[in-house]
Amino acid sequence: MSDPAAPTLAGAKRIVVKIGSALVVDADTAAPRTAWLASVAADVAALRAAGAEVVLVSSGAIALARRALGLTRRALRLEEKQAAAAVGQIRLAGAWQEALAAHGMNAAQLLLTLEDSEDRRRYLNARATISTLLGLGCVPVINENDTVATAEIRFGDNDRLAARVAEMIGADALVLLSDIDGLYTADPRKDPAAAHLPAVERITDEIMAMGGEPPPGYSSGGMRTKLIAARIATGAGCAMAIALGKRDNPLAAMLEGARCTWFLAAPEGRTARKRWIAGSLAPLGVLRVDAGAARALLRGSSLLPAGVRAVEGDFGRGDPLSVQDESGREVARGLSAYDADAARQIAGHRSEELEAILGWRGRDEIIHRDDLVLLAPG
Repeated sequence: MSDPAAPTLAGAKRIVVKIGSALVVDADTAAPRTAWLASVAADVAALRAAGAEVVLVSSGAIALARRALGLTRRALRLEEKQAAAAVGQIRLAGAWQEALAAHGMNAAQLLLTLEDSEDRRRYLNARATISTLLGLGCVPVINENDTVATAEIRFGDNDRLAARVAEMIGADALVLLSDIDGLYTADPRKDPAAAHLPAVERITDEIMAMGGEPPPGYSSGGMRTKLIAARIATGAGCAMAIALGKRDNPLAAMLEGARCTWFLAAPEGRTARKRWIAGSLAPLGVLRVDAGAARALLRGSSLLPAGVRAVEGDFGRGDPLSVQDESGREVARGLSAYDADAARQIAGHRSEELEAILGWRGRDEIIHRDDLVLLAPG
């Protein structure tokens, strides 16, 4: 199944790397694996020097605090996991900050839940924060918000969370660092005839059936959750790799040709979300724009408040809107960066005036081009 067209990290401009607890935390000491973290930070620095942006999705908070809190038995109650996460999250963030700072990089901590990627308003907030951090040269370090999670603290959430983050920020590649160098036709620990798959073009039922049980120890992920993550990422147009993480400099090893499994991005993935915006959302309001704004949209620009002549409807931030020109023709649909009241206040005003009008600094765009779909021909 080797495919010469399979992606590589070398061509990716925005990369999400998911790292499990078993890689971050030493099982014997319950302390961060500082030398290994330093090697990953060196890899991140090299990728950034080559022009890529990197986001880390790191587990390990609960594992880092278990022993310090005397929570050493395998099965913990929900409230014990939440308490451990509250203590361990500080240690996890500190470990990454130390490792990244050694290479002149600033770490930024974000705690998310899967719901943050599914609720439109929270999705927009999270995406804007991550994009701003990347623009400022930071390395976002994201983890599940386990201190307030309920059902979220369960089997394999950070695999899926990493895929959701990759989808959210339009990543080119998602790397799941694991205790195995990719997908096999069967569990190689049990079946010596299991064959490694270098590339997977489509995630079929047959591929899903190759998922196994989660490994023992602190790590909560398993191959099946990685395949679920692959479905999410590739469906959004992001290639995904499962690679061996237990070696030092695992990302550099991938660049040097180390064995892994690449899941190819679905060809239609990049346009799927915009088709959803265009065809599946019932607009909750209307923005009427002048001729100059309509022309700018057709050239691929975002919709700025200055071009909006009227705001109709009662909508919230993240809700779908219809964009119509002065004749009433619908030219686009998109997700609003403001609620209806704020949109009415800033309509017709230049972006640099918005803070004085609203009393707070919001988005420059009323609909960002990433959240906008053109419906009328130019």
